Order: sequence, then structure tokens, then C-alpha cells
Amino acid sequence: MKKIFLMVLMAICSISMMAQESYFPIRIELEEIGEPFPAAGAKQLGNKLNMMLTQSGIVSFDAQTPFVLTAFVIPQEKTIIPGPPSQISETMEFTFYICDMNNQILFATTSQTVKGIGTTEGRCYMDAIKKIQTNSAEIQKFVKDGTAKIVAYYDHEWERILTEVRAKAKAHNYEAAIAQALSFPTTSKHYKEAVALGLQIFQQYQDYVCQTNLQQARSEWAQAQNALGAGAAGEYLAAIYPDAACYKEAQVLYKEIHDKVADDWKFEMKKYQDGVDLEKQRIEAARQVGIEYGKHQPQQMTNFGFLK
Repeated sequence: MKKIFLMVLMAICSISMMAQESYFPIRIELEEIGEPFPAAGAKQLGNKLNMMLTQSGIVSFDAQTPFVLTAFVIPQEKTIIPGPPSQISETMEFTFYICDMNNQILFATTSQTVKGIGTTEGRCYMDAIKKIQTNSAEIQKFVKDGTAKIVAYYDHEWERILTEVRAKAKAHNYEAAIAQALSFPTTSKHYKEAVALGLQIFQQYQDYVCQTNLQQARSEWAQAQNALGAGAAGEYLAAIYPDAACYKEAQVLYKEIHDKVADDWKFEMKKYQDGVDLEKQRIEAARQVGIEYGKHQPQQMTNFGFLK
């Protein structure tokens, strides 16, 4: 049977949650089971896996990480409950894995056996997923053990990783460099060193983006000094970061446009939020660059064969 791989991307929490949760380079990926299990089951199971992480204080953020949380289901005993309507009762074993897909290394595994009931096998499967206990002691230990090995990987490989980061930045591949630097778990021994390098490269990225977009904004405004030109210029000005070297120049252009089109231009340049830790905002802005970079990379086909 042809295998289709489904990526469940995690929502990124706001800055206010950063004190309570740890960003972590782990993604959820599931292998489609196929009939009789419904397609919606993959999303529901992915949500359960997400809960396992969030209930352990972990926010997944790296779509390109080789570290994966996944699950497989093995149907076991099935009985028919007389009706009307008749129902299916089926015991299913869900096995969960945290692993390194690049090196095909299993870091942690655990399982739960649950019974689903429904009028069809698909509904029975969905009912079984609902009954998975994501905050059990076994699951918490599973997540703790698996993520601890990921942290150990970064603690051991940090020099090599940061060397690769510097090489990417030198080649002006800023987004990839930022993504890799900020892939370090917040609990890693070398997280601060990685973030410092990531912010250094983020500054280079900001300056590059500013010069490129300011030039484009000036061009758009020169071609049409009206509401239409202001809107086109604003799209480029909106990409300029507050720390960029040419931010003040961009503000001059912004004021020029604003003074001319007045109320026809509803636009404000990007600013950092007052009353919120500036360093955290910079880290979050840099992290978002890495996240967007990861989202637009080709999806890799994952071979889960070594887990079976």
C-alpha cells in the first residue's frame, strides 16, 4: 500500500507563554494508516501527540528537525455488540515513539491499550483516540526521557552545529543559519551561545532585508505618489525590522508618504512592544524567521521502517 506522510505543524505560542514553556526542536509526523480508519483520525491523533508535549511544557517549533514524535496503532480484539443499532467494540494498541529520523535511532517508546466503540470501524477508531491518556505518568516519563536524549545530542554536537551556522551565514544563507542556531532546546547547556550567534546573524539579516525593501519601497513611491503607490511601498516597509541599520531612513520615507496621503494610508511601521522584554521580542522575531524558512522547505518523505 502506498504510504502518505502527514505533517502536523504546531502552533507557536505567544511571548507571554515563553516563561512557562520550552521551545523544542521536535515535530509530529504520522504515517497514514488507510482504510478503515478515517482521514480525520490522523489530525485527531496528531492533536493527542501535541497534548503530550504541551502538557510537559514543550512547544514544538522546528519543521525541519530530524527529531520526531510519532505513533502507530495495531487493532487487536474486535467484537460486535448487538443492536439496534449494532456497534463494534475494538481493542487497539497505540505505540508512541520519539526518535532521530536522520540516524534512525529510537530515543523512547511507550504504549497504551484502549477500547473504542462505534457503529463503524472508523468511528470506533476515533473513539479510541479520544480515550488516549496524554497526561499519564507513563506518557510524562516517555516525553521526559525522549526529549532528554535530544538535549544530550545538542550538548554533544553544539560546536559542529554552530560551525555549520557560521558557514551558512557567511554564504548569506541567513534564514537557514538563523533556523539552525535557534533550533537548540532552551534547556541545552549551550542554548545561550546558540541564541547569541543567532541574534548576531539576525542583525545581518535585518540589515539586508532593510536595504532591499527600502530600495523597493522608494521605487514604488517614485512611480506613483498617491494612495496606490503608498500601498505598494507599504508592503515593503512592513518587512523592515526596528533594529535594522536603515530603519531611520525607512522612517523618513514613511513620514514623507504619510504626510502626502494622510488618511488614505492606514499603515504603521514595525515596532517592538513596550513593556515586554526586548531581548525576548528579538529572539521571537528571529525564531519566526527560522520557522518561516522551515515551512517553505521541501517536505521530506520519512521512512518509519526501522520502528516496525
